[in-house]
Amino acid sequence: MKKKILVRGPVLSQTGYGVQSRFALRALRHFEDSRFDIYIIPVGWGRSSWISDDTEERRWIDERIRETGVYASQGGQFDISLQITIPHEWERMAPINIGYTAGVETTRVSALWLEKCNMMDRIIAISNHTKWGFDHSSYNGTNPDTNIPVELKLETPMDVVNYPVRIYEPAKLDIGLEYDFNYLLVAQWGPRKNIENTIKWFIEENYDQEVGLLIKTFSMKNCLMDKNYTTNRLANVLDEYRDGERKCKIYLLHGDMTNEEMTGLYRHPKIKALISLTHGEGFGLPIFEAAYNGLPVITTDWGGQCDFLYAPDKGRNKKAMFAKVKYNIAPIQQEVIWENVLIEGSQWCYPDGGSFKMKLREVRNNYKKYKSMAKKLYKHVNTEFAPEKQYEKFANSVCGPDFLEMENWLSELENSEQVFE
Repeated sequence: MKKKILVRGPVLSQTGYGVQSRFALRALRHFEDSRFDIYIIPVGWGRSSWISDDTEERRWIDERIRETGVYASQGGQFDISLQITIPHEWERMAPINIGYTAGVETTRVSALWLEKCNMMDRIIAISNHTKWGFDHSSYNGTNPDTNIPVELKLETPMDVVNYPVRIYEPAKLDIGLEYDFNYLLVAQWGPRKNIENTIKWFIEENYDQEVGLLIKTFSMKNCLMDKNYTTNRLANVLDEYRDGERKCKIYLLHGDMTNEEMTGLYRHPKIKALISLTHGEGFGLPIFEAAYNGLPVITTDWGGQCDFLYAPDKGRNKKAMFAKVKYNIAPIQQEVIWENVLIEGSQWCYPDGGSFKMKLREVRNNYKKYKSMAKKLYKHVNTEFAPEKQYEKFANSVCGPDFLEMENWLSELENSEQVFE
């Protein structure tokens, strides 16, 4: 018997959680005929834009949102809730409640998050890094009623399900790159992404080199006001390098791009590598997209990207198939502390500038080696992270065959007892 599942999340937002929500919907919809009757409550995520694509998927989402409103207004009940957001927003909405989260990119989650997690029946994380943060967080206290010491830690079962690859026909792009060798940075401009240091260290390493850095970014929304604001931010970083002698080029790419256009960016003949000096990633979607499009990657091996940047080498154990930047783990900056999310005392990754500069040089001077690694990773990722595999993993985590078999057994047992009476 199909389960009525209520999905609450930012299903229409242009954010990481929006991508996560739409993956969840695709996975559930893959089993719509056999397992799930899907209902949707859309929520916002920060002040981000919403997708405006006129696609079959968008029309289906809109139809399910309307149907949810009708069903709920008639007092309809749900069997399962799937809540896609940060844990302190979770609540019990159905007999079975599942939280699906990217967690936090640091070494520790808050006590409130653990309390909310322990209210749920199951949790799905997008990477082993996310799960590690929950597993390694605990708080000691005293029960106010018994005065007995207690430890707050994660008690709810947590699964890990990664994203699937999504292959598109690359669009032809005329982006006016002057040089043949260019690096790509794809990220929202915020403290966690470490963009200012990335630009500065890139220029310091390539000041007299004929190479470029293309930055696909935005600050908050892909609108004209945001473009002007982001352009000014970039100009402020570049101010100290305006003596007219700098050879390396910096390009800003701002605004909405289709999946085909982004694929065209990753596969552009003049784009040679993706760089990321993020302080931490729950998963690292742009890094993942670069990997499954065969583009060499320069980043650290700390964060969600470790789930997909390693691949078997000649049948042996998995090996790093990217250019590793050294890093240190240290407390997050005071200015990024966010109550119950980025908590004081937690730590994250600080990439080393000298190591980054060295890797930029290595990849440029020994490009065949890193392109060969990228090809191996491309084959591995496109096999292991195929959509059907990830859809099945996700659906099984929500309501797998073992769950359905147990439910059928209980139903049969109940019916046999009624016959006996």
